[in-house]
Amino acid sequence: MSQFSEKLRNQTKEIALKTIKLTRNFPNNVEAWTISKQLIRSCTSVAANYRSACRGRSSREFYAKLCIAVEELDESILWLEFTDKLELAKTEQISPIVNEMKELLAILTTSKSTLNQKLFPDK
Repeated sequence: MSQFSEKLRNQTKEIALKTIKLTRNFPNNVEAWTISKQLIRSCTSVAANYRSACRGRSSREFYAKLCIAVEELDESILWLEFTDKLELAKTEQISPIVNEMKELLAILTTSKSTLNQKLFPDK
């Protein structure tokens, strides 16, 4: 595995951990519980799918898992936007995580696009 892939693998895991820790202080109500559950599922899925992509047996398998990671990362950003708008946590706590996710999303989206062109040149 390349150093870059290892760095991204660690970054996806760290973002998931930061996000899980953020949800620990959510209020105790149905909306917070629902968003917390969705947020934890999506952010941990990013880490799990990127990790799986790195272990892929082929470029196509890597691409498929990368696509899922990109989707889940975008969904995680959505849940954090809800978290902010519903004031389930302080904006100062949410913004750094969202910014890190957006940077990672840009990297993974570019990787996905590059690999898509290599795997499917006729599209």
